[in-house]
Amino acid sequence: MLERFDKLLESALAQLASASTLEAVEAVRVEFLGRKGSVAEISKEMGKLAPEERAQTGKLLNAVKQDLESKIESRKGALEEEALNKRLESEWVDLTAPALGVRPGSLHPVTQVQQELEDLFRSMGFAVLDGPEVESEYYNFDALNIPADHPARDMQDTFWLKDGRLLRTHTSPVQVRGLETLKPPLKMIAPGRVFRNEEVDASHEHTFYQLEGMMVDRDVSVAHLIYFMKTFLSAIFKRDVTVRLRPGFFPFVEPGFELDIQCLICGGKGCPVCKHSGWVELCPCGLVHPAVLRYGGADPEEWGGFAFGLGLTRLAMMRYGIDDIRLFTSGDLRFLEQF
Repeated sequence: MLERFDKLLESALAQLASASTLEAVEAVRVEFLGRKGSVAEISKEMGKLAPEERAQTGKLLNAVKQDLESKIESRKGALEEEALNKRLESEWVDLTAPALGVRPGSLHPVTQVQQELEDLFRSMGFAVLDGPEVESEYYNFDALNIPADHPARDMQDTFWLKDGRLLRTHTSPVQVRGLETLKPPLKMIAPGRVFRNEEVDASHEHTFYQLEGMMVDRDVSVAHLIYFMKTFLSAIFKRDVTVRLRPGFFPFVEPGFELDIQCLICGGKGCPVCKHSGWVELCPCGLVHPAVLRYGGADPEEWGGFAFGLGLTRLAMMRYGIDDIRLFTSGDLRFLEQF
């Protein structure tokens, strides 16, 4: 039995010495000290020995087991220390060295589209205006020919605040503010963030971006509107796109139109972005309603104009072939770093 103990210990220590990973050390432990290991097998045979021989053999077996456990723990500790030293060496940082600087970033895709459109419309003589995101009921609805009892208010699910103000549902309030500030003749655009109490899906968000545009002058017609719409679409997409102009109702324009673009995600075949219609509503537009001109302090007998409300977020989706509007606000750097 003593000879057997010596061979067991010799074999275990030899394997332990050659074990170069924690997994290999664990394999040695299982082979010799596991429930079905060599030590356990010897323990099962001790019942065959005489009582006095069994006591002596048990002491020797415990000594071998303790010695082996100690050697395994020692080898395991040495490998862990070696791995830690290698890791510390690879992760070493010189705290006295100059910082690497701010990690370079990129503009959000909606911001890129917005800046391109601002440059484009500036080149055509348009001023770029801004307006408050927390708006009054007067500018968001009343001054746009949408009184309190008008059914069009039901079309816009609004976030109302306790003080009677609201989160603007569109950038159209800047039309009236622009008329009050600049006076006609004028050409202006107003990009910005808007809010709707929408049910979020692939093509709808509660927070998104629009770009309002308006031109007020003498003898303005639908032909002027179509010209500017074609100009900006060809510039932003840098290719020919299929559009359609259809009648649409908006209280602040008369007549009103819907400018739709053939879905660039599916090529008009139908997908979740275009609600399987093949078309994406891109730009409600029309001639400025006389009531809106009056609210802005302009005489509709002397002045006329056109206005449009462009969905910047949807335009960015078409521009970059993005099939889910929720990606813009996901904060996922893997998505944003592509731009």
